[in-house]
This record gives sequence, C-alpha cells and structure tokens, in this order.
Amino acid sequence: MRIAELEEYVGIPRVGGLALSPDGERLVVGVSTLDAKKTAYVTALWEVDPAGERPARRLTRSAKSEGGAAFTAAGDLLFTSARPDPAAKDGDDENPPALWLLPRDGAEARVVAARKGGLGGPTTADAADVVLLTGDVLTRAADEEQDERLRKDRKEKKVGAILHDGYPVRFWDHDLGPGFPHLFTADVSALVTGADDAPLAGQDEPRLTLADRTPQAGAALVEQHAAISPDGTTLVTGWNRPRARGDQRSVLVVVDVASGERRTLVEDDAFDAFSPVVSPDGRWVVFGYETISTPHLAPRVGLRLVPLAGGESRVVAADWDRWPGSPVWLPDSSGLLVVADDEGRAPVFRVDLGDAGAPDTVTRVTSDDAAFTDVRVAPDGRTAYALRSSYLAPAHPVRIDLTSVPTQAVALRSPAPTPELPGRLEEVTATVADGRRVRAWLALPEGADAASPAPLLLWIHGGPLGSWNAWSWRWNPWLLVARGYAVLLPDPALSTGYGQDFVQAGWGAWGEAPFTDLMAVTDVAEQHEAVDETRTAAMGGSFGGYMANWVAGHTDRFRAIVTHASLWALDQFGPTTDAAFYWQREMTEQMASEASPHRFVERIRTPMLVIHGDRDYRVPIGEGLRLWYELLAKSGLPADDEGRSPHRFLYFPDENHWVLQPQHAVVWYATVEAFLAEHVLARTGDDAVAYPDVLG
Repeated sequence: MRIAELEEYVGIPRVGGLALSPDGERLVVGVSTLDAKKTAYVTALWEVDPAGERPARRLTRSAKSEGGAAFTAAGDLLFTSARPDPAAKDGDDENPPALWLLPRDGAEARVVAARKGGLGGPTTADAADVVLLTGDVLTRAADEEQDERLRKDRKEKKVGAILHDGYPVRFWDHDLGPGFPHLFTADVSALVTGADDAPLAGQDEPRLTLADRTPQAGAALVEQHAAISPDGTTLVTGWNRPRARGDQRSVLVVVDVASGERRTLVEDDAFDAFSPVVSPDGRWVVFGYETISTPHLAPRVGLRLVPLAGGESRVVAADWDRWPGSPVWLPDSSGLLVVADDEGRAPVFRVDLGDAGAPDTVTRVTSDDAAFTDVRVAPDGRTAYALRSSYLAPAHPVRIDLTSVPTQAVALRSPAPTPELPGRLEEVTATVADGRRVRAWLALPEGADAASPAPLLLWIHGGPLGSWNAWSWRWNPWLLVARGYAVLLPDPALSTGYGQDFVQAGWGAWGEAPFTDLMAVTDVAEQHEAVDETRTAAMGGSFGGYMANWVAGHTDRFRAIVTHASLWALDQFGPTTDAAFYWQREMTEQMASEASPHRFVERIRTPMLVIHGDRDYRVPIGEGLRLWYELLAKSGLPADDEGRSPHRFLYFPDENHWVLQPQHAVVWYATVEAFLAEHVLARTGDDAVAYPDVLG
C-alpha cells in the first residue's frame, strides 16, 4: 500500500498487541482498520502462524472492535468487546465492554461475563483456571445491584457531574470518576471446551461469577497494572497512595485471592513502584520503578526485584546505564527478557539474574535496527515472539531465536501489509560543546541529491523522556517525505537510550542543552548534499511543541514552525496539567520562569501554525489559547490593522493530546502541508497548496 496519499495512509491496517497460547502454538494479534464510514478504527483479532508458514487468519469480526486477548490455561481465547450480547434482556441498548470466550475447538464466540461498569484487561493465570479483570465501580455503590441502579439514575437524569475529594481528577484524555477501577477474579474451569458439564442445546451457557478483590480501592487503582501469580492464588498490583498537598506515590500491594486480605509489598519514599510481573515459580516479583526526581536531579527508571513473600527489593542490572522496561520472565525464572531504548533503537535484552551476590548479566538479544514491544516467550524458553517496528516498517509480528544471540528477528506472515516508502533512511550525528554525541534519523525523499536537494523539516519528539526509535502513525515522517521534504528526527539531551548523564544534561533546563543539541544536529543535517539549507522548518508536539515555541523565540533560521499540543507559559501550565504533583518535581518556580517560552514572544518573527485539542488534559487548551492570542497581540509578526496575520490556529474541539480520529488526521497532515508549502516552498497564488476544504 502507498503511504503518499492521506486517504490511503489512514486506511492502512495497523497491528497492535500480541498474545501467545500456553503451549506456544498459537499467536493472536489485533488489527485496526477503518470502519465503513472511514471515520473510526475498529479492531479485530487475527491468528498468526508462529512458524511463519501459513497466512494469518481472522478470528473475530464486529463493528464494536475486540481487544485484550488472553489465553486460558486450556487454550481457549478470552477477549473483551462492546458488541451486542445475544443473551441481553429485551430493551437493553447499552453494551459496555464484556468478556467473551472463543473456544479453541472453533465454536462461536459467546459472552461469559458482563457488568454495567464494563470489563477490561483480562489476564489469566499460567497454571490455573483463574482470570483477572478490571472493571469500574461507582464510589457510592455497595454492591453490583446498587452500581447498576446508580448508573441508570445518572443516565436518565443526564447527570455528568463528579464530586472529588482527592487529586488527580483527570488523566491524559479522560475524566476520572465517578467510577473507579476494581480488580475482579473468576474461576474459568466451567468454560473449558469439552468439559463434562458443558450445556446441551437449548440450555443457558454458563457465566463466570466475578468476585471483587479490591472493594475499598477508591482511586488507588487508577492507571495501575496488576498481575496474577501462576497458581492463581495471589494478585500483585500498583496502588496509588495519596499524600499531603496533592501529592501521591505508587506502591505495590499483594491481595490474597481467597480471603481478599491485602498487604503492602513495596513502599519506599525514594521511588514509585508499578507494573509488577510474578515469576513462573511464584517466588519473585519484578516491577518497574522511577526515583522521585527533584528540579536538579533527573529520575532513574528501571526494574527492581522483590520476593513475593516480602522483603527488601533490589535494582535489576544495577550497573547497566539504560532504562529497561516491559519485563518478561524466562520459563525457569532464571532471568528476564526486557526492552530498553538504545541509540535510536529499542532492542530486546536478556538479563540473567545473579545468585549469591553475583551481579546480573545483560546480553543483547536482537541485532535489528528496530524497536520491539509485546515480547512473549515460548514455554521451552528457546523462542520469543514480539512486534517489531522501525522507521522502515510499522509494527509486525516476528520470531526471535533465543538460543543464538545476538540475532536478527524473523518476520512472520503479518495480517497487515507493509507500506511502500517514498524515500530512504540515514543517520546523522553531531558532537556538542560538552563532548556529547547527538544522533538523529534523517528520512530523505527519492531522488534527493546534490543536484536536487530537499527542504528540511526538523521534527522534535515529545516526552521529553523518549526517543525517535519506532514507527509512529501520528507523527509519521514519510507523509512529508512523499511531498519532497527531508525530515530530521533528532534525540537531544533528555532523550532516553544514551545513558543517565545524557538525560541529566537537559534536566530542569529545557531551553539550554536540548535547544543547542537540536541546533547542532540541524547544522550537520544542512551540510548533507541532499538537503537544501535555505529552506527549513521546525515542528514538534507536546515537549516537542514546547521546544518549537522556544526555537521560535530564539532563532530566525526557520521559515515556518508547527507547534502541536505545546507548553507555552510554564507558570500557567504547572498547576493545570493533569499531574501537577509531578510537575512540582520538574522545576522550581524560578527555573520554570526562566525556561518559559512566552517570555520571548516579542522575538518571534517566524510564521507559526498552532495546533491544539480541547480535551487535552496533559497540556491543557489554555496553553494553545494563550499562545495564539499572544502571537497576534505581542509577537514580532502581530496581526495587522485588519486582524490579518501569517500565523494559523488549527483547533480540534473533540480531540485530546493526540489527534486520533482518521479524518482529523487527514486534516492535520493536509493543514501542515499547506502551511509549509506557503512559507517554506513559497507556493502562493495559483501555485498554492490549498488548506482542506472540509475546514469550511
């Protein structure tokens, strides 16, 4: 499929999520495609041959999507979907996500558990017939019956109000409450295909009995992840602990499935703990941690290990100068497979856990210039499966040989095609004043050379703790490469994958090292024979948008700047973002003032395209509104006597930090293209690239 045309681009199927059956013989992935109206994505589950011989086979099909695939110990497939329940009561027009079972024998999928508050995140025990689920429960509901009654009452009276007694009140793109997540478990043995007590024709199919294991959770499980022990007897989960002055910490707690008793497993003032995974032998828990940063000291992020029975935790691979995450246990519990950003890639690494005080050892498993997610290990420990992506290909399933490393992952037969790319990918590097090496990907259009150089777009990543290392459907350079631009994707100070000192170099001083790093690597890119250094622009989203704003106020080298979901006035941003307590650790008031782009608005003489979604809670809409007004009122390119200005504001009333609706993505890219064509390519009049007609 071609990537050049926007309508075709948004229609390319997208792979996400991967589940492996307990016997290692079945792989299932989700594939998102456009609905019939081409206004939303729907996801179906597909089976992929682990041997890579048979073509992928579609398993589910509905207008409501399916997700959350997980296999039972017996090999049946569980998933969640809001598709209509054939057994629902007459007149019941609500279909919150329910749990469905697709038997391994090929029988039709059916609902096995449902709640008015919905169900999600199914996780199955490896060696027991137990499933762990999440589901929202209204705060004032004493039981399931009252929860249903209160939900019906709110709907009929059209009440959307939420009364809070704590912080936070929203997260990224959604409001928190009035329902909060609880953890439920159920015995799935009655659902096993071929069970002696399976119902006969005309009999009711059995439903799971859900038991709420966290009835007093409140907001403790908001945005947390839980795990279940292989024998199904124990839950381990992240747990939010509120603190004074609107602060909070994340700890780990253990819940006994039989009794519901809860105990704290990990709580330390030095770090947040989250995302636990229990070892196959049931003895250990590995979990993610992030130290509590200060305005002067960047966090350290990685993995820690603690006995499930309780005790002191320790850092995994403490001497490794990377930030490992997404741990997967090896079958014998001797070590882990992890993923870590590394020099513009995100390889799979093996961590062998040391005994008797011996250090852990780290071995790189994959040699691909790529990023890996959703790693799953076969039961014999000799093979792993994952999704691989890079700036050369979107996510697709692969097989990894663990017996001979480092190794190149082998692509399996994906249910989604790999799009044709309109150019080539190179790397460029710069050495900055303090001796650090700053690297970037450079995507060049076909035919760009010394005789026909391409205009340059500097794309700045968000985070700021992140890296340009994986395919992005939202910020995809190839769409602009197809229009003849060279796109530079740099990793400046604060980027991950280059060591702790590289992060520290930009900590608390966003406008310093990150800015000089970006300018230095842009200087190098402009020396490339295939780049036209006289026609350049800069773009960024979130923190990248902040940097785009900072760039606008500190240099006139670019002909145009696009700033998406950007931070503008840091004194305003701090208390209004969805996690203000975290921002307080980022900068002092003086540091925030010194690093705030709004102070330099009068220096801005570059046309800017401002883009913001009204439901952006991470960078609230006030940032975009204030930026837009101050560009017109105070910048070096203010509105004239008739209110005209070269600046533009693309506003999405119903989008959030990301622009997710497919036709909005078309509008986003088309508007960016038109704005750049006007100011970078100087295409005006009859030669102009038109802004989308659908904008009115």
